[in-house]
Amino acid sequence: MRCLITGGSGFIGRALCRSLLADGHEAIVLTRDPQRARRRLPAQVALIERLRDAPNVDAVVNLAGENLAERRWTEARKQALRESRLATTRNLVDWIGACKHNPRVLVSGSAVGWYGARGDEELAEDAAAGNDFAAQLCRDWEAEAAKATAFGVRVCRVRTGIVLDADGGALEKMLLPFRLGLGGPFGDGRQWMSWIAREDEVRLIRWLIDTESAQGAYNATAPMPVTNADFTRALGAALHRPAILPAPAFALRLMLGEMADLLLTGQRVIPARAQAQGFKFLRGDLAAALNAILHTAA
Repeated sequence: MRCLITGGSGFIGRALCRSLLADGHEAIVLTRDPQRARRRLPAQVALIERLRDAPNVDAVVNLAGENLAERRWTEARKQALRESRLATTRNLVDWIGACKHNPRVLVSGSAVGWYGARGDEELAEDAAAGNDFAAQLCRDWEAEAAKATAFGVRVCRVRTGIVLDADGGALEKMLLPFRLGLGGPFGDGRQWMSWIAREDEVRLIRWLIDTESAQGAYNATAPMPVTNADFTRALGAALHRPAILPAPAFALRLMLGEMADLLLTGQRVIPARAQAQGFKFLRGDLAAALNAILHTAA
């Protein structure tokens, strides 16, 4: 199989490339910075800077998009976040439509932010979209990807939660303060955190590529979401450190503005469709997942 990946040098994309190569598949990464991508990716990964240089492929995985949590959301930053997702996806779908030999599947990124802040409500894929900025962004992002169905391409939209591994993402940022005994919940800690081990994220993407009956939205989250307080306790226990120093909500909002909603609100998301269609998670329990991740990293 030959797979084209956008965002292939990112946290999830790197692991996906390694997985594909390990099974004898070809990975082609579309990148604006080939020198940076080459430092991050195995030598066997082919790099292209323009879609028109891409060969015929069997599958496309669209992971491109600037990091929502990188800095404060000014209006200019919001526009950049939208363009990095919507324009890339739009261009990708246009390219698919112009291909003489269309890929058979597009697996396109989204996020659990689709659902907005929903308190304790349990959310499967048929739940409606929320109304805040992140929800609107996910809704528009998914709408652009869905247009590829007009070209006879099977489209899967992956609503990803907090992806955990030791060498990137949210967990890497948490490790130092927690190891120093400075970790603790955000605000009151009652907000839900829908998480997934990176290993399972990659396995789910691969499963969506290979499963001909899979199409539409899929929650990429472990079957047992936890509250922020429970996550904090589990990470502290895995590191054998106390985790009792909360980050007050008012301080987070003062420092981060609207972006603080990523930390102070959440979604209780379950992967209903993937499980109903037979996908099996390797890392369904948070404590076991953290111990496996941290043991491997050590």
